[in-house]
Amino acid sequence: MAAGKDVLDEYGIPVIPDPADAASRKRRAIIDAALTEFLAEGYSAASMDAITARSGVSKATIYKHFGSKERLFLAVIGGVLPKTYADLEPANSTIADAPDLRAALVRLTTDWARILLRPDIMSLRRLVIGEIDRFPQLGQLWYRVSYDMNNGPLVEAFTELSARGALDVPDPKLAVQQLVAATLGVPQLVRTFSPEAEIEEAELERVISSGVDLFLARYATGA
Repeated sequence: MAAGKDVLDEYGIPVIPDPADAASRKRRAIIDAALTEFLAEGYSAASMDAITARSGVSKATIYKHFGSKERLFLAVIGGVLPKTYADLEPANSTIADAPDLRAALVRLTTDWARILLRPDIMSLRRLVIGEIDRFPQLGQLWYRVSYDMNNGPLVEAFTELSARGALDVPDPKLAVQQLVAATLGVPQLVRTFSPEAEIEEAELERVISSGVDLFLARYATGA
């Protein structure tokens, strides 16, 4: 595909087709190098010369694959975002059938916190926040990843549990947002703006358990 003939997804992020063989290896090297550079320097300060040096691929080849620094940034960050919470999907889908709902919610939100608070995810979050005015499509994609891909299965689970009488949840989407805010909100906020802040495991467990108890105090029926 010529670099000037973009095929864009619904967020306006370039869709870069996968080349084969040696070209595929070069493309992977470019993506890995660009991600490292963008996370370390941000979009504006990131250097195409540095990406060239990191990847071991010529600048001409990088431009042949991606066309421009802006297109490279969108393709690389847009490609990473949907994979950030992939480990949560199986746990989300089993909540409705958990024999102990409290324990399942504590386990799920604890696993979620450990993913959210990982240095690589926090760096990616800060990068997207910092570039939201320049690249609003990345913010829209992050919102969809967070709410549709991850919150969505919990909305379905709470709807089912409410129908069974185990929960009384008039607005499942709001209930999920409240659960996330009560358990993950403060630790994520602290680490977003204080990257070096240490959150002890015992404190994380206390915050999450308390948040789940608060959620269940509002929505559990005792059935």
